[in-house]
Amino acid sequence: MTLVVQKYGGSSLADADGIKRVAQRIVATRKAGHLVVVVVSAMGDSTDELHDLARQVSPLPPARELDMLLTAGERISMALVAMAIANLGFEARSFTGSQAGVITDSAHGKARIIDVTPGRISGALSDGAIPIVAGFQGVSQDSKDVTTLGRGGSDTTAVALATALGADTCEIYTDVDGVFTADPRIVPGARRIPRISYEDMLEMAASGARVLHLRCVEYARRYAMPIHVRSSFSSKEGTWVTRRPDPGPERSGMDQPIITGVAHDRSEATITVAGVPDKVGVAAMIFRTIAGANINIDMIVQSTSQVTGRADISFTLPRRDGQAAMSALRGAQDAIGFESLIFDDRIGKVSLIGAGMRSHPGVSADFFGALADSGVNIRMISTSEIRISAVVDAADLDTAVRATHRAFGLDDGQTEAVVYGGTGR
Repeated sequence: MTLVVQKYGGSSLADADGIKRVAQRIVATRKAGHLVVVVVSAMGDSTDELHDLARQVSPLPPARELDMLLTAGERISMALVAMAIANLGFEARSFTGSQAGVITDSAHGKARIIDVTPGRISGALSDGAIPIVAGFQGVSQDSKDVTTLGRGGSDTTAVALATALGADTCEIYTDVDGVFTADPRIVPGARRIPRISYEDMLEMAASGARVLHLRCVEYARRYAMPIHVRSSFSSKEGTWVTRRPDPGPERSGMDQPIITGVAHDRSEATITVAGVPDKVGVAAMIFRTIAGANINIDMIVQSTSQVTGRADISFTLPRRDGQAAMSALRGAQDAIGFESLIFDDRIGKVSLIGAGMRSHPGVSADFFGALADSGVNIRMISTSEIRISAVVDAADLDTAVRATHRAFGLDDGQTEAVVYGGTGR
């Protein structure tokens, strides 16, 4: 018997009917002769709603208590799915992240998985039960407190469990029919990608594509765990994320395209450290300060004035970490010697992803030309071998995504991508 780990997102579990439909799919997989372990997210937008409620109660809720609150959503889902499976005549057992053996560091809100010891999950499988695991959460190795893995963390839970259990594949069920060349909510004519490499999927996830969590893809690549992204609302084939994907039948007779897709991100902000002394070691002091606050940054731009002899250093970071970064920098202002800080959360990032772009001249020119022709102003630029990213005004982001997608001929031209549920919040 093959072992399959299935993860169901919040849009698939949005209401009682959705939970029953998911239970039927799980039982059908079991009847087909597979062992099944299930990871669930919170219902619908309940995690966001709990987060909003916490902010109403406290403008700055303690991180430990916020994690304790947010994990409630997945616990509700796991119990309800187990009940629905029992109603279909199969035994199911629900487990919290800590009960499932998901051990993390102690970084509340963005904990990393250190180890998975799935003894109770293996025991449930041996007893013929279907384990239902609450995603997005674990237990700190040091403090033994409940932790959360950050947005999309249920994907990471699923891949980590699949790896620890030696599963044959990890199926990620969502509200779209796989990975598309752009978000179907913005580009209805986006094309489904039958197969995609870990590397391209990593760039898509890092650039804001929310169909898979970045750490989930990192984990899958490290342990060569195949991921099958599918919709829980249909029986379509979906997308395989693997080490060396082939072009697939949908691209027969065509050269493998150098462009994989267009991703976007609305969750970032910029900080500009203005009036920085132009001398050796100052940039290191700035970014050591940010690193000391446990904050990741993305794009960096420095400009130096020949008149004043001072520099402005701008960088992007997760919007939720903006105030913490500002506080850390203000605390180090005297040591660094900068003049002022500017925070801007009205930005968006659009990224073009594809292997081989570096060896094909004209890709950057076409990308920037498409934005210019659409009247979109570029504020920052970052490149890698398989990605070009541009920061634009938030109000221009949708226009930038559509223009880039159209400029590189990624529209399907025949069918319209379907978003079955979810708000994309």
